Amino acid sequence: MSITLTEKAAHKVGECIQEQSGKSGGGEPTPLYLRVGVKGGGCSGFSYSLDLTETKQENDESWNLHGVEVICDPKSLLYLNGTTVDYKESIMGSGFVFTNPNATSSCGCGSSFSA
Repeated sequence: MSITLTEKAAHKVGECIQEQSGKSGGGEPTPLYLRVGVKGGGCSGFSYSLDLTETKQENDESWNLHGVEVICDPKSLLYLNGTTVDYKESIMGSGFVFTNPNATSSCGCGSSFSA
């Protein structure tokens, strides 16, 4: 079971981690993880979540992808197994995009899905 992060997405996450680490002040920076998950809600039933966190739970699955430590809780992984997270830039805007083989449908904005 796994989640994939493209190089472009990992680069963008790395920028966010550097920006966040710079705000913490002096001393040794605390490691930040990219938590990928799902929450109930959204226009299709579930919504994707991406968060930078300092906390890794004991039962989290983890992968080091292009230098980014990605973590996911077991419940979310049931819905996200095989998902690729990419970062897209276009005239209409930019953001993280999920390609989820488990989604039976998704909303127009791509931030929620049903399984």
